[in-house]
Amino acid sequence: MNSAAASPSPIRPRRRPAWAGRNYTLLAVAAFITTLGAHGALIASAFAVLDAGGSGGDVGLVAAARTLFLVIFLLVGGAVADRLPRHRVMVAANALNFLSQGAFALLVLQGEPKLWQMMALSALGGTGQAFFNPAAEGMLMSSVSGEQASRAFAMFRMGMSGAAVGGAALGGAMVAAIGPGWVLAVDAAAFAVAGALRSFLDVSHIAPREPGGGLLSDMRDGWREFIGRPWLWTIVAQFSVVVAVVGAAESVFGPLVARDELGGAGPWGLALGAFGVGTILGGLLMMRWKPRRLLFAATLSVFSLALPSAALAIPVALPVLVAVMFVSGVTIEIFGVSWITALHQEIPEEKLSRVSAYDWFGSVAMVPLATALAGPAESAFGRTPALWGCAALVVLATSAVLFVPDVRNLRRKEAVQVAESPEPVPAPSPLAETPVLGRTPAE
Repeated sequence: MNSAAASPSPIRPRRRPAWAGRNYTLLAVAAFITTLGAHGALIASAFAVLDAGGSGGDVGLVAAARTLFLVIFLLVGGAVADRLPRHRVMVAANALNFLSQGAFALLVLQGEPKLWQMMALSALGGTGQAFFNPAAEGMLMSSVSGEQASRAFAMFRMGMSGAAVGGAALGGAMVAAIGPGWVLAVDAAAFAVAGALRSFLDVSHIAPREPGGGLLSDMRDGWREFIGRPWLWTIVAQFSVVVAVVGAAESVFGPLVARDELGGAGPWGLALGAFGVGTILGGLLMMRWKPRRLLFAATLSVFSLALPSAALAIPVALPVLVAVMFVSGVTIEIFGVSWITALHQEIPEEKLSRVSAYDWFGSVAMVPLATALAGPAESAFGRTPALWGCAALVVLATSAVLFVPDVRNLRRKEAVQVAESPEPVPAPSPLAETPVLGRTPAE
């Protein structure tokens, strides 16, 4: 008898934590890929407009077209994601983004793209994102459970932050070296790869949806869930202002300041990369720190988002801007992890996508207006006063939210079970605690 056969086989060490099941791993890898492409494409699309002879106002119009269609279809996307298997909605949205971004890349590479063409393709991309975001956020929150949820969310966001660092730095360098068209083409390919990965997601652990009264009924049900929680709708209202002005500062004013004061796309990509490095360290912090008053800590962190606009208004030297973006990245990750943890522990699983849709809708509703008006505001008031106005609005909106009792007092629960993990998860210790700008899903 072979003694080797009789001896027990060695125990293989786990290559991933017990809470990182199959769905979670697929979601994390796909999000990493698309975030890598998206952060390069963010820079590339702005410089594609500028290289075609467009102005700052034209950059804002292209960005606004994407966000406008995102806003128009978000609520429908949330209701659809709670009625159909979420992974199918995500794959279909990725396919649309692949086609629209691929066409955008081809248009730029052929030369002389028209403004209306870039706006139309950007609008198609926003439509895909409107269906993707609520489905992705619901899918992520249903892929983890128990006391490790906060750690899982922090790890997921760290992966996206790492991709953001590489994507912004590489994207800025590629735009400077070979032009924006190739960067947009890489982003299109990333959508194709991520969509293929997401097609393997398993939704068998999610209970079948009960037949409802139709799409409008589901949207009304999501609205009741949303408006009945003061902490939820007030913070979303806050972010409708914060995301709008920060979006205008970063998508319109940032590239213009970089072109005129910092030396072009490369330095701006470096500044965005520093923000990503900050979010990685913020994610490491949130894997260990579990603030008891989730939303109070989250809201205090948002004040840091006024700093980049102020730095661009001065404007500061590149090393100072990099430091400011880094600090903002660290602190905003406190908001991101705390926010998704609050949603995870407070919102029923079967309503996650609808509530997420109202969250996204409120958060981005004013972005099209802000980005479209950024150019006219610069012409009317000057770039520096416009940027100081952005910083002031962040401070005012965030200060107002602190007057809401639920924001100050919502506590972390000891254990949360939202859905069964697709792979076995060890039972939580009885002593363990359970722990979207600040957002989670990548396209």
